[in-house]
Amino acid sequence: MGHVTIEYMIMIPVLILQIFLFPIVAGAIMDGYNDSRRALELQETAGHLGSTIQQLYYTVNHATINGTLKFSLDIPATIEQYPYTVTLRNVTNRDTSYAVMNVTLSFIHVEGFSSTLVTLGDNVEWQDNLSFNSTSPNLYLTANKTAENIFLTFGGT
Repeated sequence: MGHVTIEYMIMIPVLILQIFLFPIVAGAIMDGYNDSRRALELQETAGHLGSTIQQLYYTVNHATINGTLKFSLDIPATIEQYPYTVTLRNVTNRDTSYAVMNVTLSFIHVEGFSSTLVTLGDNVEWQDNLSFNSTSPNLYLTANKTAENIFLTFGGT
């Protein structure tokens, strides 16, 4: 009979430890998974936005087009219920004949960001360090071509 008491004395603390340890480990694993999924979705949105900017530039840069082209951006307002900020920077090297835009998306209330580079021609301009919030309604991208220069603007109403 003495063996049963010793087994209970050993097993009961182990079982109690498992009761507390399992939820903590499961929570930590799920937090890592959620962070990875949120970062991947942010990266996908940054790539989609960069592709949209590049396609609009190539469309407006065509020789037969003059004037203004306004395009509605279809980026999500939130990613997993978190809004984010979009920042557009000019990272062009002065020795090159093309412009490079760095599109950076950063979450507002949680950690995480993603960026992508967009290669454009030498005849494009935009306001450097332009940023806007993803929750702004009716986000749009406008390309205005005058002569051979293209000016990109972003905004919402």
